[in-house]
Amino acid sequence: MNNNSRLILYIAFLIIGTSILFACSNPRKAGCGEEQEFVIRQDSPNAYVMDARGKVKNIGEVDVKNVVVTGYCRSCGQTLAPGRWMVSDDIEKTPDQKSVINYIPVGQEGTFSFRGVAFIYNTVAERPKEKPGKKWKS
Repeated sequence: MNNNSRLILYIAFLIIGTSILFACSNPRKAGCGEEQEFVIRQDSPNAYVMDARGKVKNIGEVDVKNVVVTGYCRSCGQTLAPGRWMVSDDIEKTPDQKSVINYIPVGQEGTFSFRGVAFIYNTVAERPKEKPGKKWKS
């Protein structure tokens, strides 16, 4: 191959590469707004569980698929102690502890509900007086 052929081949690859690069450089934004509610449920005589339910609204510019919603309590501890809310961060969430919304078009809402955000064990069969701190993240 002579030098002119190589130069034309390199320029062709350069044009193709930059075309692909610029074709993918226009990302459209996806975003979600949410509305949530946490409910305390009695699991056994001395154990209570925090469950969650709510809505997720697609406020982005594109439709979204397979939105996974789960919860995390920042103010909960990781050790089991009577009268204290706890979570288990190091264990992967079970299917009951997360909700998958298959498809949310732009401007539409999807609903979610899942169980087991946080747990509390009391020494007496008494419902907790309050939910964990206001530092919820979902």
